[in-house]
Amino acid sequence: MSDTLPIRRALLSVSDKGGLLEFARALVEHGAELLSTGGTAAAIRAAGLPVKDVSEHTGFPEILDGRVKTLVPQVHGGLLFRRDDASHVAQAEQHAIAPIDLVCVDLYPFEATVARGASFDDCIENIDIGGPAMIRSAAKNHAHVAVLTAPAQYGAVVEALAAGGTSLALRRQLAAAAYARTAGYDAAIAAWFAGQEGQEFPPRLSLPGVLRQTLRYGENPHQRAAFYTDATHRRGIATAEQVQGKELSFNNLNDTDAAFEAVAEFEAPAIVIVKHANPCGVAMADDLAAAWDKALRCDPVSAFGGIVAANRVLDAAAAEKIAAIFTEVVIAPDADAEARAVFARKKNLRLLLTGGLPDPAAPGTVFRSVSGGFLAQSRDSGRVSVAELRVVTKRAPTEAELADLLFAFRVCKHVKSNAIVYAKGGATVGIGAGQMSRVDSARIAAWKSAEAARAAGLEAPLAQGSVVASDAFFPFADGLEAAAAAGATAVIQPGGSVRDAEVIAAADAAGLAMVMTGMRHFRH
Repeated sequence: MSDTLPIRRALLSVSDKGGLLEFARALVEHGAELLSTGGTAAAIRAAGLPVKDVSEHTGFPEILDGRVKTLVPQVHGGLLFRRDDASHVAQAEQHAIAPIDLVCVDLYPFEATVARGASFDDCIENIDIGGPAMIRSAAKNHAHVAVLTAPAQYGAVVEALAAGGTSLALRRQLAAAAYARTAGYDAAIAAWFAGQEGQEFPPRLSLPGVLRQTLRYGENPHQRAAFYTDATHRRGIATAEQVQGKELSFNNLNDTDAAFEAVAEFEAPAIVIVKHANPCGVAMADDLAAAWDKALRCDPVSAFGGIVAANRVLDAAAAEKIAAIFTEVVIAPDADAEARAVFARKKNLRLLLTGGLPDPAAPGTVFRSVSGGFLAQSRDSGRVSVAELRVVTKRAPTEAELADLLFAFRVCKHVKSNAIVYAKGGATVGIGAGQMSRVDSARIAAWKSAEAARAAGLEAPLAQGSVVASDAFFPFADGLEAAAAAGATAVIQPGGSVRDAEVIAAADAAGLAMVMTGMRHFRH
């Protein structure tokens, strides 16, 4: 016996009318009776296609302002009864329940309603009840019923109709997609409700995600990977349009996200260059071209094959400089026509335009998997102001040092721990990242500043006369002493070590100014 089944009766009720009429026409042409409700029925009828209102089919009117339309035995019985079970068939006949062979429902637009900032009551009214119930009924009985939840599925069903009906394999695929859709829908509602109740970490957490892209592989070729988007609509790689270039890899996406989140920290025109998720050059200037020059000078070797992020519309001057070296990805809010033309000469360079910047101070939750579960924490949106700084040395920082200290501490937030950042004139001049000891990060950053100076034909290391930022306290004075030896004149760090007094004394002995923030920026 064939598992291919014809569609004799179909129930259509969708918010997204894209492709609806073509699909409805194909169903009618292959002999299906159409049942529908509200605006969907009106659209089908206006197109000159025959359609029966669900209330006429069930003999039960829509009630409670349309809240109850399909929650009746004539609908769910028609979806759930097994056509190969004599008892089910007899009961259906006894209660005048006609089979429904296809359901096409895409649910009330709850996520979109929340995204546009609608009121609490509007969001509640956009929670679909009948739709998920029909989807789940049809999906459970997929041996006999096809269930569609998105216009992208119409084509496969139309092709199946031309071949005589839907196959069991197709109905199983549709059922799997249906359960994923209702699970994501419920997760979005649960997350919204938790937020309304102020529950940052609710007792049970579901993460809704929509597949954006299956990736060639993960961090390494033997790993599989995919990119999912969530419902937060945070500006960045999830909202970006890829204007040109090769397919993005897992590492490209991870590094590009790191670069764009970092560049959003700055109000002035800024450039961030990232390699392996760590900034290797960050700078602010009057324009992006000048910011690029300053950022590149910090570590021109690591910048080769890196990721570049800008916080302004890219122009031709900046594009020419960026395109002059091998760059994997460029991401920015936008790029003018001249800049796009420059990048177009580099066919493999990926250009991503996001339409805006993420708000670095906005609340949010970030996740990391661990064996048997995952960790959740609020996004590190912390910032310190001048008023919150505590001067702990005999010498206070100058105005210029203070500006660079705040700049360096913002960069530190985006560097893997242990993080040390030397900065001067609104630009990084040495970065030490991810070391097991803080003193090694200070020494590596100083060494990189000396190497960058030699590459630029300068005698003095770039760190000479700089300020230094540490993402966490100095556990010993050796890290601070290494920074002083590199030429730093001022220090910003959270403080809180049992040896703070020792570190402060070392700073005073070296003539350094030091401020403490009381805020740590670990990034593992």
